[in-house]
Amino acid sequence: MQTLSLSQEPPTLIYIGDPMCSWCYGFSPELGELVDELGDKVKVQLIMGGLRPYNDEHINTMKDFLKEHWMHVNEASGQEFNYEILDDPEFKYDTEPPSRAVLVVRQLNPKLELAFFKDVQELFYKQNKHTHIVDNYYPLLDKYNIDKQEFTKAFNSDEFKQLTRADFNEASELGIRGFPSVVLLDDGKYKLISNGFAKAEDLLARIEQVLAK
Repeated sequence: MQTLSLSQEPPTLIYIGDPMCSWCYGFSPELGELVDELGDKVKVQLIMGGLRPYNDEHINTMKDFLKEHWMHVNEASGQEFNYEILDDPEFKYDTEPPSRAVLVVRQLNPKLELAFFKDVQELFYKQNKHTHIVDNYYPLLDKYNIDKQEFTKAFNSDEFKQLTRADFNEASELGIRGFPSVVLLDDGKYKLISNGFAKAEDLLARIEQVLAK
């Protein structure tokens, strides 16, 4: 891959996704490769997009629809899925709580946000954990040495529910309607790099093309 030639002030790579978006889960390795390739040539910002926030629909009623999508993602990305949760009559497919969990970590330790986001994806898609139950995040908190009591208090607070909604609104204001999406903020201008699943090498080429203009 080519080396980017950038100005002194690095642009910001904005990733808009949702922890329970299957294509975002499929995109996770590509995003990791892209961020590694770019290194300190860009700043990285995450925005929670809000795929199905505040949704009351139980996941087992969506089984056929979701399973088809998850299988497509598996074929395209190789990401591993556990389909058992699709039969769970108790779990509501509400993507706000895991997004809120990511927002809490953003506040407690911003450097961990991307890694925590990826782990929350696996918590749901591979481990099939209920993402609205705060205790299910505790193994991740141990992994990153995050205080459980502090996390729990923030996760259950109205403040972080409002902050999460603010992220959803920011994604909407950027005109983003689908996830995953990558936007480059360069010289005060927002430039859409991709909307939907894409390979890291293609994204890097697009970023180079945009910055060359």
